Amino acid sequence: MRIKHVILDRDGVLNRDLPAGEWVHDPQAFEWLDGALAGLAQLARAGVRLCVATNQSGVGRGRMSLDQLQAVHARMLADAAAHGAPIADVLVCPHAPEAGCSCRKPAPGLILAAIARSGLAPADTLVVGDDSRDIEAAARAGVEAALVCTGKGARTAMQLDARGTRVRTYADLEQLARALTMEHD
Repeated sequence: MRIKHVILDRDGVLNRDLPAGEWVHDPQAFEWLDGALAGLAQLARAGVRLCVATNQSGVGRGRMSLDQLQAVHARMLADAAAHGAPIADVLVCPHAPEAGCSCRKPAPGLILAAIARSGLAPADTLVVGDDSRDIEAAARAGVEAALVCTGKGARTAMQLDARGTRVRTYADLEQLARALTMEHD
């Protein structure tokens, strides 16, 4: 299998994305998308390193604390591990958009940090997202990207298509995992 490292966006890829201006700040509000755990488990069985890279501006905007975010991620990690899909790393940009940081996607900071921590080459890495910010962050980091049509993904696919931007697109994370593992068997 050529892809050895998958960096996933969180909201809209793994869990249900909340409406604009709302953040998952309670572990009980973290709602897995259909097929997300199965897709993660399939990738993990294939030996793929799994990471999450997520913008969480609710922290920088004062809408949730870092402790609340860490509790949400602790639940996410425990659920994934219980389903045979250990997530190796969770990288977070907690800054508000106006902070101008280098980690908030579409900036490549989170992607570059995940690659550095993995010890794997960018050519072995795939970024999976549902938003054009994820696709742009991957491109700026020199990494291949794929889009899932969950969360904002269907709308993003139409926008990218209208601009002539081609990106591998899948219905959801489970379909992506099947395609990746079949491609390289």
